[in-house]
Amino acid sequence: MAEEARWYVVHTYSGYENAVAATIEKAAENRKMQDQILEIKIPTEMVTEIHESQTKTVERKVFPGYVLIKMLMNDVSWHLVRNVRGVTGFVGSQNKAIPLTEDEILSLGIERHEVVVGFEVGGTVKVTDGPLMGFLGTVEEIEVDKNRARVIVSMFGRETPVDLDFDQIEAE
Repeated sequence: MAEEARWYVVHTYSGYENAVAATIEKAAENRKMQDQILEIKIPTEMVTEIHESQTKTVERKVFPGYVLIKMLMNDVSWHLVRNVRGVTGFVGSQNKAIPLTEDEILSLGIERHEVVVGFEVGGTVKVTDGPLMGFLGTVEEIEVDKNRARVIVSMFGRETPVDLDFDQIEAE
């Protein structure tokens, strides 16, 4: 069930974000709906303010008036969230909540996907897929955000840099 859960954006009265999040969390707990309303976040950032030669660090809401909820969308969960005091509605069109896309989730930093690779810069890898299958090479650069590595492969007596996806190479 949790795989079907998506992130939705709920619009609230400004300043009510924390109260709305707490109320939704409590209501889901009381109605035993933790399997439908999985996570609630209010995106914040730490900002350093300098005022009259005094420096202080404050936590500021990135999107005032909005709360992000990871939930299974159905009539019951929709009504639970929609009827919380301070909620003005879901972000979407024509009374239909539209979930965030994977790219939006990653760009907002709601969920971090950690990539662990079995090789490192300077290490030897074997190409397991594509036209260079079977060749050995040395990892020159790893681009985790693009899911690929630049590998120096020796072909015909020349060193050639090749960009390969992580699933095309393995540590030797």
